[in-house]
Amino acid sequence: MCHDLLCMDGNKYVHEVSSKNGSASEKKEVLLEDHDPVWLELRHSHIADASERLHDKMTHFVSKNKAAQLQQARAGGELSTRDLQKMVQALPQYTDQIDKLSLHVEIAGKLNVIIREQCLRDVGQLEQDLVFGDAGTKELINFFRTQLGVSRENKLRLLMIYAAINPEKFESDKGTKMMQLAGLSADDMIAVNNMRCLCTDTKKSSGGGFTLKFDVQKKKHAHRKERTTEQSAWALSRFYPVLEELIEQLSKGELPKDEYNCMNDPSPSFHVVPTTTSTSARTSPAHSMRSRRTGGSWARPRGSDDGYSSDSVLKHASSDFQKHGQRIFV
Repeated sequence: MCHDLLCMDGNKYVHEVSSKNGSASEKKEVLLEDHDPVWLELRHSHIADASERLHDKMTHFVSKNKAAQLQQARAGGELSTRDLQKMVQALPQYTDQIDKLSLHVEIAGKLNVIIREQCLRDVGQLEQDLVFGDAGTKELINFFRTQLGVSRENKLRLLMIYAAINPEKFESDKGTKMMQLAGLSADDMIAVNNMRCLCTDTKKSSGGGFTLKFDVQKKKHAHRKERTTEQSAWALSRFYPVLEELIEQLSKGELPKDEYNCMNDPSPSFHVVPTTTSTSARTSPAHSMRSRRTGGSWARPRGSDDGYSSDSVLKHASSDFQKHGQRIFV
């Protein structure tokens, strides 16, 4: 989110800090990388979760650090010599930690302001509702008419998501009118139409012959399915990578074979077999439907360990494919 919403140059973040003499503020560059423990802990967290954890960290730090406590107590009266000594001893650690925490509190504050000003919460809610089938054309049109403060980029993103889910809606002039309502340029409309062309029409059968599908998207037009096993504490955290879902289905043997065909089934010797069987398999030549090639070694096949491909690029691939089985090409 920092890279999406803040003006950052790579991992470099620029912010304003008070000068040492306190007369004016000056710009300071910091690198948000692995050496920063707070960044390392919170960089992949939900913004609401990160904000709460930063508040807890700051509260805990103030309650444990002597310099912070004495600085708060200074407003109530003068400090004794003993108090000043304790404050000086804790000051180096206090300064370093408070600077790091203050930096990330400032970043979280900026992100929350941008989210509010750009109506990103409403954008994110509609995105999720479109993908999970809880919203459709009516909700999208109403959003474009009422949310006038949404940026062109976010409107384009919403329409590209809508085109990916409902490519058939753009076959008539309905899609053009919706893009005009969003105020998109001609180049933006080309991008939306390209997204529509990348998506297959679920109403058309991919294979030959006559097929009937009675229950396809009967209840709602949902492009993704809700995860019933996970309960999230945050409203806008229903998204999860498609590849993650595919890998989980493959590991459980639940990947639909009609949608993800195995182009070349692994040979029997690919799987783990008893020692006697594997020994005989090595000695006996494999039966092939093709005529045996004789002569030059230039045409010798370079088989890979997974039993699927013979690309020379994969000749250095790990032999762990024998343990993990089939691979998914996305």
